[in-house]
Amino acid sequence: MTIVIAVYITLLGLILGSFYNVVALRVPAGESLSHPPSHCTGCGTQLKARDLVPILSWLASRGKCRHCGARVSMLYPLGELATGGLFLWSYLEFGLTLRGVTAVILSSLAVIVTVADLKYMLIPNKVLLFFAPLLLVLTLLNAEGPVWIYLLGAAVGGGIILPFAWFGGMGMGDLKLFALLGLVTGFPVVLLAFFAACLLGTLVGGTLQLTGTLKRGQPVPFGPWLAVGALLAYGYGSQIIGGYLSLIH
Repeated sequence: MTIVIAVYITLLGLILGSFYNVVALRVPAGESLSHPPSHCTGCGTQLKARDLVPILSWLASRGKCRHCGARVSMLYPLGELATGGLFLWSYLEFGLTLRGVTAVILSSLAVIVTVADLKYMLIPNKVLLFFAPLLLVLTLLNAEGPVWIYLLGAAVGGGIILPFAWFGGMGMGDLKLFALLGLVTGFPVVLLAFFAACLLGTLVGGTLQLTGTLKRGQPVPFGPWLAVGALLAYGYGSQIIGGYLSLIH
């Protein structure tokens, strides 16, 4: 039964991942989510069902439009694959629980923010406003301690990003995002999330610079790393902090 549920949740993630791509690519551009229907951005041809199968359609067409041959961004299959994988992780790590539901919602936010930030260097307020009440309610229901721990997590999350947003290097979207993520992870786990985000961003950014993929001084979106750091902290923060404290005592 576990395998059946895992497969179903993964497939659900792949399907929703396709929709999340639409949200991430249309909302920042001020476009409708429903009109026009899914179409090739190169020739404008409306896509049929065979063109919209998560991952498989992209692979079958070799990453190109069947009609005009225009390149289809890898963000589409990667967004779908990431959502499916994160949904599966949420189920395997937390099961069919409220924490599992929170992980799914957090994963959904992470995918949308990542795709939008990679494409536009922008984290849409509309997306954050949609997820904020959902995550607030789930956080209150899942609270494993006093509510002030989570409120402090939000304050610290926003406060950490404030100097970077004020003096440049990050945007207000990053601040709002990490305040929301800090609400979910709580304090002091939010600090671990920020450390993980910085470490991953530095490692990947440095590697891309060394390989010439990223030019020195080229702006890099930090929202994806904040999201990944928060997911790691949400899933394993208590264990990591507990393990660290046991080493120093």
